[in-house]
Amino acid sequence: MGLSHYNNLGCSMSQESSTRLRSIALVGHGSSGKTTLLESLLAATGAIASRGTVEKGNTVSDFDPLEKELGHSLQAALASVEWADTRIHLIDTPGYPDFAGQAIGALAAVDTALVVINAQAGIELSTERMFTLAGERGLCRMIVINKIDADNVDLPALVGDIRERFGKQCLLLDLPAHHGQDVVELLGHDDGESDFASVSAEHRALIDQIVEEDDTLMARYLEEGKDPTLEELHAPFEAALRAGHLIPILFVSAKTGAGVPQLLDALAKLAPNPAEGNPPPFYRGEPGQAPAAFQAQPDDQLHVLAHVFKVVVDPFIGKVGVFRVHQGTVRKDQPLFVGSAKRPFKVAHLYQLQGKDYVEVSQLVPGDIGAVAKVEDLEFDCVLHDSHDEDHIHLKPLQFPQPMQGLAVQTRKKGDEQRLFEILHKLELEDPCFKIERHPTTNETVIRGLGEMHLRAKLTRMQQQYKLELDTSPPQIAYRETITRFAEGHCRHKKQSGGAGQFGEVMLRVEPLERGAGFDFVDIVKGGAIPGVFMQAVEKGVRQALADGVVAGYPVHDIRVTVHDGKTHAVDGKEVAFVAAARKATMAAILEAKPILLEPIVNIEVLAPESAIGDLTGDLSAKRGHVTGTLPRPAGTAAITGQVPLAELDDYLVRLKSMTAGKGAYTLDFSHYAQVPPDTQARLASLHKVEDTDD
Repeated sequence: MGLSHYNNLGCSMSQESSTRLRSIALVGHGSSGKTTLLESLLAATGAIASRGTVEKGNTVSDFDPLEKELGHSLQAALASVEWADTRIHLIDTPGYPDFAGQAIGALAAVDTALVVINAQAGIELSTERMFTLAGERGLCRMIVINKIDADNVDLPALVGDIRERFGKQCLLLDLPAHHGQDVVELLGHDDGESDFASVSAEHRALIDQIVEEDDTLMARYLEEGKDPTLEELHAPFEAALRAGHLIPILFVSAKTGAGVPQLLDALAKLAPNPAEGNPPPFYRGEPGQAPAAFQAQPDDQLHVLAHVFKVVVDPFIGKVGVFRVHQGTVRKDQPLFVGSAKRPFKVAHLYQLQGKDYVEVSQLVPGDIGAVAKVEDLEFDCVLHDSHDEDHIHLKPLQFPQPMQGLAVQTRKKGDEQRLFEILHKLELEDPCFKIERHPTTNETVIRGLGEMHLRAKLTRMQQQYKLELDTSPPQIAYRETITRFAEGHCRHKKQSGGAGQFGEVMLRVEPLERGAGFDFVDIVKGGAIPGVFMQAVEKGVRQALADGVVAGYPVHDIRVTVHDGKTHAVDGKEVAFVAAARKATMAAILEAKPILLEPIVNIEVLAPESAIGDLTGDLSAKRGHVTGTLPRPAGTAAITGQVPLAELDDYLVRLKSMTAGKGAYTLDFSHYAQVPPDTQARLASLHKVEDTDD
């Protein structure tokens, strides 16, 4: 019904190829139907012969064996379709919070975020998070309400909730009709039947919002009382999208295909091309200079500028870097630089991805999304370019949630330790929210992710793909130490045994910094009291003391150490002596500076049946937690938000399942470090033994 109404807004095939490109990320909560929607888009455009299903495990984007087994997406997957003389690059992203790293990373590659909402479940946790993150990134946003033909849906109430939560700028671009079996688009229609709301009234509201972006057009519209042509509406429509003044709402049933042609039309004719979206936040970061904004131009004749937003370690073709071209043309056999590297690599093969298939191409222009393989220097978030003029161009990093859920892992077979680290490194390269920690003091290898489901998926992959058997246990908590007041420290290290001796004397002071400030080393020694050649040894000793800790053996953070005096010896002055003196002087100063122990506090969000809310809030309070809010969610559920010490969550999944009959879920996100209770500090301090390591 809506296919002809956007024709005047389209771009002809004779124009520059970049203007015929669209890049779209499908984002939203798990089970909202993003993967099924992608299948419908592929089938409607003839990219595939028939639509696969998640249940059968034969969809284009969920091709990983573990995704098929679990029945939901674990990673961002790419596919492209052709519609109305336009090529649309689509990225299907995971919806569950545990796999947010893959979804957030995709925002760096697109001009538009398509926020998919399940009509039955309403606005869920990841829906709200991705909507907000896309807006903060400056992306144009569209909302798709899926499953409009399902039972027990209240579409008018859902639209009202969307406008209440996301703003009145969320306006209908089409309306469902005939009980969700069809859709009527509104930009080109001012009358017709729909399942709810007035086609005429919603058409008028949409036009009124668009013309507000153009004073001349609005004046004429008010004076003549006639709708502008669709061609006249194109520029103000794009301006409204860019500014967030208009967030279109569309309706589909991915299962039946209702609304899919209208959605394709909207993406091809109304979503921005690379020149119409907000420019990506590049900046030039020359060493020693303040960062300066840099605007990439979607011009295929300029220097190449491309950004790697996803890394895949493919068992068959090695490391793959998936990137978005922002400027210039990337060609096969072309030399490209990675970041500030002095030597280029050759683009031996250039690909576009269609699910699991690598389709070889000869070139990619601005707005294209492609991949190169077997380039070891490629890393997540790196910038590719073809001229040293762009050596120091970077893209503003996305803000990823900090992985807080941890598991200590060790191999069952003694000879597998080296393999473990190689495999963990590959997994870490692929996922910005998966981290590996090695704790020398406890001899623990700890993997950290965004939740229990996240870590379980990694363990399953290591077992299935790499045949690696692991044992797991709860990790030790990553406590920190810090100081609360100014203090001074002094140590003279003097050693004489037979031949040449050792001598070094260091005087320093310590002072606390703000939480999160880290470590600041200051050298104000005058007159050569400590020769410059030994100052590096002094800093090394200071860092050793901070790494080893003083109270309970945990690293010391948020501290400034100022070295102000010392002595040396013409013959016995040695680097090792200044390392030892600085270490002991730092420890002495920290002990005088009223040191305290800090513990990580996490934000927690628990989704559970309303009947369990009382038990859950009571449990969190009993574990030193602080509940900050309770919000009703659809279908008799509610979300509890709060903050709780990470140390209190070791067995939380077991407790949660017990209190909710297995129906609860939770997510964690790092908040801050806070002082531990005195009894906890005393207990941890009693377990710590200080070792003398002078030599």
